[in-house]
Amino acid sequence: MTDAMQTRTGPIRVVLVDDHRMFRTGVRSELAELTAAGGVAIDVVGEAASVEEAVAIVRDTRPDVVLLDVHLPGGRGRGGTDVLLDCAGLTTEPGPPVRFLALSVSDAADDVISVIRAGARGYVTKTISPRDLLAAIRRVADGDAVFSPRLAGFVLDAFGAAAGEVAEVDEELDRLSAREREVMRLIARGYAYKEVAKELFISVKTVETHVSSVLRKLQLSNRHELTAWAMHRHLL
Repeated sequence: MTDAMQTRTGPIRVVLVDDHRMFRTGVRSELAELTAAGGVAIDVVGEAASVEEAVAIVRDTRPDVVLLDVHLPGGRGRGGTDVLLDCAGLTTEPGPPVRFLALSVSDAADDVISVIRAGARGYVTKTISPRDLLAAIRRVADGDAVFSPRLAGFVLDAFGAAAGEVAEVDEELDRLSAREREVMRLIARGYAYKEVAKELFISVKTVETHVSSVLRKLQLSNRHELTAWAMHRHLL
C-alpha cells in the first residue's frame, strides 16, 4: 500500500467519464449507496460525456481516480485513449497522481491494449458488480493495476512473455544504477515524485534527477513509456 493511501483522510475523489448519462447516474447512485452503507468513501467530483469534456474536468478537479469509458465522441477519434494522452502530464506534474481505470462494455483486446499503453492503471467491463467496482477504484487509487480476469491475458500477451519471465541479461536495465532502478519501479507504478521521495528517504529534487537520468539512459520520453517498458519486463 502506498503512502498516499495509508495517509488518506478524506474520500477517494472520482470523475465519471461516459457518454451515456443514465449509466453515469447509475454508477454515481451505486457508489453513493455503498459509501452510505459503510464502504470506501467515494466523492464523485465531476462527470464528462466526451473527450474534450473529460480532459477539461480532469485537469480542473485533479481527482484520485477517473472511471473512463473507452468509446467516447470527440478528440481525434480514439475515445478514452485520447483522454489519457491529453492528460498525460497530470501523472508527472507535482501533486497527487491522477489514475485512470477503464470501465467499458468492450472486452476487445485492441481496446484493452490501447488504453493500457496510453497509461490506464486497469480495465474492467461494465458487467462488474458495484462492490467489485468499488474495490477496483480503491486498488487503483492505491496504485495497483486492476483487470477483469479474462482481460489480464491480453495485457500479458501485449507486453511480453508469461508473467515472471524476465531475460537473464537485459542490457537496458543494466544501464541503471541500483537507486535508479528503485526510482524507476516506483515512478512506473504511478507514484508521485513526493511519494517516491518519502518512500526512499531522499529529496524530491534527487528523485527528479534520477528520473531524468533513467529516461535518458533508456531513451524514453515520459513516464507512460517508462511504465510500458517496465511492464514489458514484468518489473512492476
